[in-house]
Amino acid sequence: MDIIQAIILGIVQGATEFIPVSSSAHLVLVPWALGWQNPGLLFDTLLHWGTLAAVVTYFWREWLAVIRAFFRSLFGHGPWSAASGGRLADPDSRLAWGLILGTLPAVVLGFLFKDFIEELFAAPVAVGFFLLVTAGLLALAERIGRREKPLANLNLPDSLTVGIAQAIAMAPGISRSGATMAAGMGRGLTREAAARFSFMLATPAILGAGVLQLFDLTQGTEMLDSSPAALIAGTLAAGIVGYLCIRFLLSYLRRGSLYVFAAYCAALGVIVVLANVL
Repeated sequence: MDIIQAIILGIVQGATEFIPVSSSAHLVLVPWALGWQNPGLLFDTLLHWGTLAAVVTYFWREWLAVIRAFFRSLFGHGPWSAASGGRLADPDSRLAWGLILGTLPAVVLGFLFKDFIEELFAAPVAVGFFLLVTAGLLALAERIGRREKPLANLNLPDSLTVGIAQAIAMAPGISRSGATMAAGMGRGLTREAAARFSFMLATPAILGAGVLQLFDLTQGTEMLDSSPAALIAGTLAAGIVGYLCIRFLLSYLRRGSLYVFAAYCAALGVIVVLANVL
């Protein structure tokens, strides 16, 4: 893989990791459509680390607040409300525990069905079908979501629902950001609140996926078929574009809807399915 291919795939990863059109689908479909060889696990791992750097850089203040609030909830009394039966009263503490709870379903599903999920990545027709699922989720969220609850009012059932959606989105073609935003909006979160929780929930998900991929690399015998310059270029492209796309989407969702992304996923899904069955 040369530098140009690496940059293109980095841009694809950075954009589609956060814009709700499925990064996994595009990383399968772009090389398939262009006739490129599989870039390999090492390159995929580095692209994920690039997008991880983007989301951590954008939300670093929020993460510091959440980490502090988590330890306060363990060792202090301020975050807990006696008037509410001992429930967490501090929004940052609720967010911290919500992120923990929301991460668990993907951990469990990934452990139980890792091999089956990996097999789906070799089936473009399955990717096309799951893109249609993403389109349906986005359209349904816009149709039935109340979109009235801010992130400060997030509760644990909300977090678990979004976490289950994230676990389901491990299938290539089901957008992680799309499924989690749709689930959040289905629970009454505003578009922006659902997106913020989705992006923060992506941090442990991307970190965990990257660590697992590094472990797989240490157990395998994959040869380095890309130059160090190509690996660096792809990683930087994923990080820079990912950061810009987070900024864009959070701004867009203050007024815009998800229908445009639903339409894109539906159109792409139909094209992919027809291209594989005709």
